[in-house]
Amino acid sequence: MPDNQIVPIEMILPNKIPIIPLNGKPIFPGIFTPIMLGSQDDIKTVDDSMQSDGIVGLVLVREDTEKPQASDLHQVGTVAKIVKRINLPDGSVNIFISTLKRFRIRKALSKDQPIVAAVEYLEDVGEGPDEIKALTRALLSEMKQVSENNPLFSEEMRLNMINIDHPGKIADFIASILNIDRNEQQKILELVDVHERMERVLIFIKREQELLRIQKRIQSEINEKIEKSQREYFLKEELKAIKQELGMPADAKSSDHQRFKEKLESFGFEGEVKELVEQELEKFGLMDPNSSEFIVTRNWLDLVSNLPWNTNPGRDFDMKAAREILEADHYGLKDVKDRIIEYLAVRKLKKDTKGSILCLVGPPGVGKTSVGKSIARALGKEFFRFSVGGMRDEAEIKGHRRTYVGALPGKIIQGLKIAKSRDPVFMIDEIDKMGSSYQGDPSSALLEVLDPEQNHAFRDHYLDLPFDVSSVFFIVTANTLDTIPSPLRDRMEIIQLPGYVDSEKLEIAKRYLIPKSLEKSGLRRFQVKYTRDALSAIAEGYAREAGVRNFEKYLDRVHRKLALVIVSDEGDGAETRKFVVDKPSLEKYLGKPRFDADDIKRATTSGMTVGLAWTSMGGDTLIIEAVSNPGKEGFKLTGQMGSVMQESAGIAYTWVRHFVAEVHGIQGKYFEDRQIHLHIPEGATPKDGPSAGITMATALVSLVLGRKVRDRLAMTGELSLTGQVMAIGGLREKTVAAKRNKIRDIIIPKGNERDLEDIPDHVKKGITFHPVERMEDVLAIALPE
Repeated sequence: MPDNQIVPIEMILPNKIPIIPLNGKPIFPGIFTPIMLGSQDDIKTVDDSMQSDGIVGLVLVREDTEKPQASDLHQVGTVAKIVKRINLPDGSVNIFISTLKRFRIRKALSKDQPIVAAVEYLEDVGEGPDEIKALTRALLSEMKQVSENNPLFSEEMRLNMINIDHPGKIADFIASILNIDRNEQQKILELVDVHERMERVLIFIKREQELLRIQKRIQSEINEKIEKSQREYFLKEELKAIKQELGMPADAKSSDHQRFKEKLESFGFEGEVKELVEQELEKFGLMDPNSSEFIVTRNWLDLVSNLPWNTNPGRDFDMKAAREILEADHYGLKDVKDRIIEYLAVRKLKKDTKGSILCLVGPPGVGKTSVGKSIARALGKEFFRFSVGGMRDEAEIKGHRRTYVGALPGKIIQGLKIAKSRDPVFMIDEIDKMGSSYQGDPSSALLEVLDPEQNHAFRDHYLDLPFDVSSVFFIVTANTLDTIPSPLRDRMEIIQLPGYVDSEKLEIAKRYLIPKSLEKSGLRRFQVKYTRDALSAIAEGYAREAGVRNFEKYLDRVHRKLALVIVSDEGDGAETRKFVVDKPSLEKYLGKPRFDADDIKRATTSGMTVGLAWTSMGGDTLIIEAVSNPGKEGFKLTGQMGSVMQESAGIAYTWVRHFVAEVHGIQGKYFEDRQIHLHIPEGATPKDGPSAGITMATALVSLVLGRKVRDRLAMTGELSLTGQVMAIGGLREKTVAAKRNKIRDIIIPKGNERDLEDIPDHVKKGITFHPVERMEDVLAIALPE
């Protein structure tokens, strides 16, 4: 280069330059801009640079920090020439810089501030001139639209953009003035390919245009709303003035009166309903809004006008879809589903919603409430649920009279108002747990509601009008039928939901409980895998109950611990970590099992038998023990036995004395010289019922003869004084309990043989049933020679 030619500053840039870290956004080449510096390290870097050549490097910090080090910086920055330095009163410095070109840090020569780095300068590269020219025009054209619609773009910016002669610098200038995320701006700064840089900037211009379009639309909508509200306000004021001129009332009461009148006339009431509604409407029109009766009458008219008086019941539904919904929502329960489908088929054939009321009875956690929801979904109807457990006030069902302050309609009328339909599905939960008090008996109040012969003219105390609720599909749930009054039980179609065996619990866990629990715990389905042994161990060792609610609680506990592991793990990929829950790892998550394998109830010595019982929590197995002690004759009973069970024990004792004397020659002296004590463990749990009669008699015979009862044998049946074995209830639930207790043989009354058809084959598998008619037959099976 000749000596007399001016050398561009880009040609004499040093290889080592001081670095000023930027915490805001990157600065692009080809820009003249001020920078405010407050850090003493940055001010010292500026002072040192101005004493030499005034060249500094501007590099964006990866994350904002007060004392950035070399390792905190991006690798690509912009070299700049300091043009002017101004000291500010607060001690900070304002510098004006002219940015020159891009550079990449090859090596940081100092770790801490002031940072000096060895750099290499980056030159723009590009493709064919035609493509660059086309992109340049596109950029300028699109930016023109953005700048015209955005008042933030000054005329000076537009002129600068047009006068830039280099395509790469145009892209840099536009990237610097657009509202782009700092990381995206840094990516643009790192692009040396002009073609690619211009395409990237063009995308951001399009985004800006879309944002401006949305902003303009929102602004337009707001302006329209403001104009509309102002117009409505002026019109209302004019209307008010016109009404005053004409002597017409212009208050809210008159508008309410008109609204109620139009709504109530649309229902086309007749007879008593029409007469009472017209009286109340007329009274409302004459009332002073400040009187105490005004709000009472207004609320009553509001309720009447919002009840579904004229909605047409009897909507059709697809039986195939109904069955598919029941199958999809619940595993097993074949008999229950068949009963529901038959019930729905009758409703479809009759095209009539009137009929009996379903009562779902079963232990907790077997899916009674969810079955009700599935029925509503299958029918395509609105669903309303309320619980009557612990309810003692009949006004909750039939409402309060309007004479009381704060009176409200009952749950039935409230539900119809909420459902806005005359034929919804109503679920009344926990009907067996209602109480009674001085406030009335809610179960008696339900008699009218649940009677198809009466509920076509149901009268709520608050409404005090006959309302037809016969189109409502009522479903009630209970754990036991014992506490439901007979008249109420007589009005319902009973469907028993038995408990689940372990194999059913495993399938329910895999299909429903595990996905639901994973979602609840914030885990993904692919992250946790259970082995079949682990699920079996949870069912056998932790959740032996008839339902699956406790099973789900233990799954939740496992997933909470896994979530803690993931959150505590700070390494990369923690959120995608996978776990396998097997049987050995269960104790780590759930602790020691609640039930050991040794907890299975077995008769291990003479005087012990295993019986089957039915409770509101489902079927259960119980051990009956008998021992004799020398002493005065007596028969002692312990174990929280109810009066019926105590009578059964007395019958068993009398029959055994007669039997052993007649068959085995053991005379009365044996009993006269001994006190016999019969006990049922788990003494804190009340027990009652006649179905343990043959079990207690077998225990006493086993004690007297000194023979041990056959292993893995259980029995149930009522014993008469003459040795007859009479039928019992709850055989299905008792069989499920026996299955859980690894029982192989069950002695049942001959009269219950027909009930075996109702027990699923997978529950009966591995169990041999022995129907008997006499107590002697029981002993022949239980106490073989």
